[in-house]
Amino acid sequence: MKNLVVLLSAVTSFSFAQDIPQSQVPAVVVNAFQQKYSKAADVEWEKKGEIFEVEFETGIPSKDHKMHIDKAGKVIMHAQDIAKSDLPALVRKSIRQQFPGYASSDAVRIEQKGVVTYQVDLEKKKDDRKVTFDIKGKVVENIAD
Repeated sequence: MKNLVVLLSAVTSFSFAQDIPQSQVPAVVVNAFQQKYSKAADVEWEKKGEIFEVEFETGIPSKDHKMHIDKAGKVIMHAQDIAKSDLPALVRKSIRQQFPGYASSDAVRIEQKGVVTYQVDLEKKKDDRKVTFDIKGKVVENIAD
């Protein structure tokens, strides 16, 4: 979950975060989460301002997830670790063309406000980057890491 935590710190910043037990999360928020991920494991909750953040794992092999849910139960953001092979072909092509010689390590699929992007950690010698692509492979953000 470390990669997901780092990623989402960059995607959304909050000045105040507090770990909370699920019993302190409003039922509408827990229900919104459990409707989608009833078999989630290692579920951890935080409250960040008016937003509830849940980190969890699914499947075998385990996939790390992070969701932001508002107090009305609406999912604001969902990020999921994915295999590099699960990146869209256009994103993989963009990496090959725009970042020759870079190796990709971690990949995350992010859905926020109905928009899907992919963040990939790219490494080449002493140059580490976090690059975000849209679904067509266009670079949305390129940050030295």
